[in-house]
Amino acid sequence: MQTTGRARLGRKTKDLVKRLSRDDIAIIDHVDIDRVSAESLLDTGVEVVINAAPSISGAYPNLGPLILLRGGVRVIDNVGQQVFERIVEGDEIEIFGGDVLLGGAVVASGVRLTVDAVEEALQEATKSLDDQLDAFVRNTMEFVEKERELLTGAVAVPHLRTRIDGRHVLVVVRGYDYKDDLRTLLPYIKETRPVLIGVDGGADALLEYRLRPDLIVGDMDSVSDAALGSGAELVVHAYPDGTCPGRERLATLGVSSTEWRAPGTSEDLALLLASESGADLIVAVGTHWNLLEQLDKGRKGMASTFLVRLRLGPRLVDAKGVSRLYRASVKPSQLLVLVGAALAVITVVISISPPVRSFLALLLLGVRAAVGL
Repeated sequence: MQTTGRARLGRKTKDLVKRLSRDDIAIIDHVDIDRVSAESLLDTGVEVVINAAPSISGAYPNLGPLILLRGGVRVIDNVGQQVFERIVEGDEIEIFGGDVLLGGAVVASGVRLTVDAVEEALQEATKSLDDQLDAFVRNTMEFVEKERELLTGAVAVPHLRTRIDGRHVLVVVRGYDYKDDLRTLLPYIKETRPVLIGVDGGADALLEYRLRPDLIVGDMDSVSDAALGSGAELVVHAYPDGTCPGRERLATLGVSSTEWRAPGTSEDLALLLASESGADLIVAVGTHWNLLEQLDKGRKGMASTFLVRLRLGPRLVDAKGVSRLYRASVKPSQLLVLVGAALAVITVVISISPPVRSFLALLLLGVRAAVGL
């Protein structure tokens, strides 16, 4: 099966999906394609994805490749880094089997993934989870030794103009089912008016539902310019050594921000910011809780996330899966009851209203006259 399309290249999948269209062929460099990235690729409508790296390394059972294949996307796997050297943005390329052709010549070759092969690889990767758990435990112990205050000590948070004390806070992260859970929570948001915090691209999810984020926290690498210019208060994550990945971008855009130097992930910082600013309740959407989700996000340590959740305790409520537990719907029996109630009201109105009875009598006489009765 031969496919022709325009090449779109990007080493960060989350950035590439923003400029993909249905007729493009996506060329990525993504070891262990995660679920969120796969769903983002599916949303673009692309039919072919070329991966320079192994889509399943065997480190853990990542579901991304299986999601793509079951969504009808052809995945050409592990073609090598030379694909980024031989193909440039916008080139018309052809895909034939596992070969990538430019101008009729093969410039890269890989393996076309199949559902059966991926399922077998996932089953084999499951055996690595014990090793991943051991690594997590060791990393957590090391992190506790270095960052003990994150669990028990005082955490200095930036001064905010947004009032959080005594209010509910909704923290949105690009994670599993985050859009579905956010949609389900819209009535809660409308009624409670919580402080809305978007973690990087989570801010764009809020904007999709016409909700303006009050705060955006993160490295600012996956959030759109529109979100950064929405008027939200910006807290950019700087690391303990002083590096700040988002500093240059915000300076280029000319938007003001507050730098917060702290260990951990941007997701952790958003939760700590809400907690230490006096939030009464913190509702987390799309955050990463279990081992597989953390691995899917590409985090080798995960210790800070574990400790932050211990610190927040019962004030933290996970909204993940809410959309599965509760979906507002109208059952057929409820519709019948509604129609019956409406008919009953109409019958009562007719029976007690002389003008209505007279109108119906005249209408009946007109019908009889029209048919000659």
